[in-house]
Amino acid sequence: MAGAILHWLSFGSDPMSDKGMEGIDSFQQDRVARIVAEGEDYLRAMRDAILRTGDRRLEARVHMFGATARELFKQIEENPGEISNARRYLGVYLMGARDATVKFADLYTQTRDPKAREDYETLLADLETNFAARTRQMIEGSRTNLDIEMQVLRDRLAREGIRTEGGPADSAEPPALDFRSQDVPGNLVMPNKDRDREPR
Repeated sequence: MAGAILHWLSFGSDPMSDKGMEGIDSFQQDRVARIVAEGEDYLRAMRDAILRTGDRRLEARVHMFGATARELFKQIEENPGEISNARRYLGVYLMGARDATVKFADLYTQTRDPKAREDYETLLADLETNFAARTRQMIEGSRTNLDIEMQVLRDRLAREGIRTEGGPADSAEPPALDFRSQDVPGNLVMPNKDRDREPR
């Protein structure tokens, strides 16, 4: 019985359907791929421009910003449905960062102006903070959606008379399903920080 329930949790009534891509069509996936590629082009242009300054510290700073931006790329690739909410980060903001980097490199190679450098590093820090915050919002949103989905599944199982962990004890029922078990499909495992949280 437990095996049948786990199969239902994993595949639903239609085992041939791709639950991980539900609601996501190839057009949307292609759109995400194009936008991420465009973002990579902006980051590459930033790296090329900052190399002209010959300043290793600035090169490292741009590299750090690129790593932060790629965390957002990763979240969008894993959640294509969120592309509309993050589009301006990969387009407008990265384009602005590229343009600012090119202009700064042009100026700094000629003047070594410390104020221009300070302003540029402040800009990178602000951008990095905003990109990181957007990434966290997407991760937290996914976690909240998973929590809701898990509770809905538990409620449905309860209505079917199947006891889950934390449900009412009944010796006539099969052993409780442990959603933290290694036998549960990976896409249903709760994030580490939530695994030990008591069910509501």
